[in-house]
Amino acid sequence: MEQEKKLSISAIQMCSKIGDKQANFEKVLELAERDIKAGTDIIVLPEVWTVGWSPKHFRDSAEDINDSKTIDFLSQIAKKYKSWVVGGSFITKDGEHYYNTCPVLNRNGELIAAYSKNHLFSYYGCDEGKFVETGKSPVIVNIEGIKTGLTICYDIRFPEIYRAYRIAGADLFINCAAWGLKKPVPWECMTRCRAVENQTFMAALTQSGYIENGEWNIGHSRIIDYKGETLSEITDQKEGAMSAVLDFTPMYEFREKCTCMNDIRKTYEVKSV
Repeated sequence: MEQEKKLSISAIQMCSKIGDKQANFEKVLELAERDIKAGTDIIVLPEVWTVGWSPKHFRDSAEDINDSKTIDFLSQIAKKYKSWVVGGSFITKDGEHYYNTCPVLNRNGELIAAYSKNHLFSYYGCDEGKFVETGKSPVIVNIEGIKTGLTICYDIRFPEIYRAYRIAGADLFINCAAWGLKKPVPWECMTRCRAVENQTFMAALTQSGYIENGEWNIGHSRIIDYKGETLSEITDQKEGAMSAVLDFTPMYEFREKCTCMNDIRKTYEVKSV
């Protein structure tokens, strides 16, 4: 039996103002002040909340992660609430290379880890891959003894990355997104499925509200347990935080009774007939 563990998590759904980093900083401060409770262990923000989902603005907003106003801002949030911060994502620059990057800061406001999006969405008029590059590898971070697998938006379509996290010991998945309103079924299905097939908690947070050019974010963020049950959600376009306490002990007990992971075959050779 794993050591008993509970973590409280809050995730902020918001509508970012395109290309206005300062306005988005102020929005986070406002929503956190209103909705984040004392004692929260993890605060999560959505994908590209600093700039909004507008790839053509990505490079103008880019920062060196080692000299970053966004990291400084997230550090202040972490220290104020004495919480870990999974900082959604922002655009980072390393020389001539640009990435869509999720930073993780501890309760002391120190940058502990960073994950750059492994799959870039460049379909149906979106051209993310034109402005940023794919990250080099998945990243798992230990948050208060809980191994947490980080993903960003379109990563959700690739079960391989989640299975790799589960095999590496993940007990919690976090997907920070800016998911489009026109794709409700994939969002609702895949966020739940990644949790169920890996018997792992999932925090699936997306932006809400209007983007630009007639496009909207879906605004349906959810925290899902290892059986696929919704623990907390924001079902509409409103801005604010959803919160839940994740109790990992029942999850460990469930895994011992339903040992699906033991039934994975080393190879799945396909025969054509």
